[in-house]
Amino acid sequence: MQENENQQQVQPEEPVCETQEQTETAEKVLSGEDLSEELKKSQEKAAENYDLYIRALAEADNVRRRAYEDVAKARKFGIEKFAESLLPVVDSMEKALEATQNETGPIREGLVVTQRQLLAALESNGMRCEDPVGEKFDPNKMQAIAAVPSDKVESGYVVEVFQKGWMIADRVLRPAMVAVAQ
Repeated sequence: MQENENQQQVQPEEPVCETQEQTETAEKVLSGEDLSEELKKSQEKAAENYDLYIRALAEADNVRRRAYEDVAKARKFGIEKFAESLLPVVDSMEKALEATQNETGPIREGLVVTQRQLLAALESNGMRCEDPVGEKFDPNKMQAIAAVPSDKVESGYVVEVFQKGWMIADRVLRPAMVAVAQ
């Protein structure tokens, strides 16, 4: 039994051999130059990450701004196609009023009231009629159909309007078709 006890006695542990890699790492950690180099690398990486973060914030802000502008434009010009389809109705109403100009009675009054309501509905949705008689010709808002000699109007000014133009907000929905003085 004594032998067993002697064998079971705790033997001191042998020191574990460190690998060469562990030894090199420990030496690096202890070196002051290496610590300052590691600190410098870490600071550069932190600065790079901060720059990426700032750029990501700016990009997100730009996306948010563009989305807001797109929604605003959609609200502003959402009725454009519908409005374009109503312009022939407005033109027909004007022709009907011209045809019944010398008449009186309920039909003429009904046409006047209907036209007034139609124009009010268009104006309340941001549309406005452009009747440029006497104005200087603007190729952005008008389409010249003819150039006519005129003693009464200065050259480059609108003499006659064949078809009125329409604007929706600041955008041309339909250019006015005009005759310009030579």
